[in-house]
Amino acid sequence: MDLRQLFLLDPAVTYLNHGSFGACPKPVFQAYQGWQLELERQPVDFLNRKAPGLMAEARGALAEYVGCGADDLVYFPNPTTAINMVARSLKLGAGDEILTTDHEYGAVNRTWRFICNQSGARYIRRAVPLPLCEDEAFIEHFWSGVYKHTRVIFISHITSPTALKFPVEEICARAREAGLLSIVDGAHAPGQIPLNLADLGADIYTGACHKWLCAPKGASFLYARPEVRDILEPLVVSWGWEAEQPGASRFIDYHEWQGTRDIAAFLSVPAAIEFQRKYRWDDVRRHCIELAAETRDRLLEIIGTARLTGSQEWALQMAAVELPEPNHDIQHKLLEEHNIEIAVQKWSGRSYMRFSFQGYNNREDANALINAVQTLYT
Repeated sequence: MDLRQLFLLDPAVTYLNHGSFGACPKPVFQAYQGWQLELERQPVDFLNRKAPGLMAEARGALAEYVGCGADDLVYFPNPTTAINMVARSLKLGAGDEILTTDHEYGAVNRTWRFICNQSGARYIRRAVPLPLCEDEAFIEHFWSGVYKHTRVIFISHITSPTALKFPVEEICARAREAGLLSIVDGAHAPGQIPLNLADLGADIYTGACHKWLCAPKGASFLYARPEVRDILEPLVVSWGWEAEQPGASRFIDYHEWQGTRDIAAFLSVPAAIEFQRKYRWDDVRRHCIELAAETRDRLLEIIGTARLTGSQEWALQMAAVELPEPNHDIQHKLLEEHNIEIAVQKWSGRSYMRFSFQGYNNREDANALINAVQTLYT
């Protein structure tokens, strides 16, 4: 079956930028609109009486999918909001350090710098040399940045600017042994790689459902181990604080109810999980990973820059190719002249073309990008 028929994307555009905001399939979007209609038919009944049970069901389905307990996670509109809640909850002081890499997402870099400006803490961005080759070399290099003032480890599971999968399990294990708080930005992980958060070992993990899981925009989550939940304060103080009818979990009370808002995206996550199950998404992912790797290698031959990794284990459905010189015009040229949507990002003083393959893409899309880039670089 041609999966493109199941998505709402403009057929005139070769869409190779799933990594930015995702894309929602028609059946999942219909479920999303169905929840919105139910809300509007009887808002009081829906929000006051039905919503707690519905949210519990949606949390349960997502928790089973990512490998944790139903009360171990709460929904957030996006990972950046979730990280803001966590960062603002930490009692960091002057001299405390948050160790991270230089591959992190720009919005959360800004979040941590803001917190450091307020608290006097330091945000240490450890440079990760490229190309990446071995897990152990990466782990040892990163961990050599831990010093006596390190309090928090913050690291991406799959990086946004460079599209690389980091070995976070070992980093989290070392952090636990050292008594450090580990926070993983897994925005690009759910739906792109299998997850078992209970085994992964992060103290705190945030992921987006609206990216690779293909849920509607505004569906993400934050997972927290029971041992660290009490340090997490609500980003928005509402009815869950000093709840008149407390639920079984203060963690859920504090972070789930934030006043009047549209919860339809959260309630549609089970539909997204079911959609991918129905269409055998493990097979879809494998095909997309192969296409991404082939396309990356062919583009490197044309452009003449080096691979960012020596092993395919570091790369998935999303890939990044360094451009020979800073060039953001290529993004506009590809769209305006060839109807191809990609991302071009600046990282470490260089420009990278980042492209994504999802179930609605095929080899024709890959060839369209390759042929278009060839016209720009020959």
